[in-house]
Amino acid sequence: MTEDSRLIELFFERSGQALTLLSEKYGAICLATARNILSSEQDAEECLSDAYLAVWNKIPPERPEPLAAYLLRIVRNLALKKLRQNTAEKRGSGYGTVLEELEGCIPSRESVEDEAEAKELAKAIDRFLSSIAKDERVLFVRRYWFGDSISELAGLFSQSGHNISSRLYRTRKKLRKFLLGEGAKL
Repeated sequence: MTEDSRLIELFFERSGQALTLLSEKYGAICLATARNILSSEQDAEECLSDAYLAVWNKIPPERPEPLAAYLLRIVRNLALKKLRQNTAEKRGSGYGTVLEELEGCIPSRESVEDEAEAKELAKAIDRFLSSIAKDERVLFVRRYWFGDSISELAGLFSQSGHNISSRLYRTRKKLRKFLLGEGAKL
């Protein structure tokens, strides 16, 4: 039985140890993701606590596979919800810049008329990510999913911030071209 499978079994047994182990294994990456979006340690920690509660309430009956992606999706969605709340209160974050970078590539909510179109767009983005080189894909996901800053990415990839920005720009242009070829309305 894999480690994540055992962790899920602990949730099914309603063992408090499940949350402890979940936090030990995935807490750092989840907190970093929330922090990148929110730019506030307190909000990020609150978001992580809410994510743990959501996982506790959803397992059982769900058996997520893979667990890490499941948890990170919950954290990210909660952080984005909190960001919208904070922005409404005029407390913005650096993640707004990340979203602005993608505006020219991905249609706005108004142009995605229903959930089916949004799912098709997500599938098209997955196909695009599968079509590019691994390091380009990792860079793209780290920036636009995890919200890593340009300086963090520069350190991670041992490149200048300008080089990272240029690579991301070229990848966004490729994404835009790919999505237009797929029939997306940009």
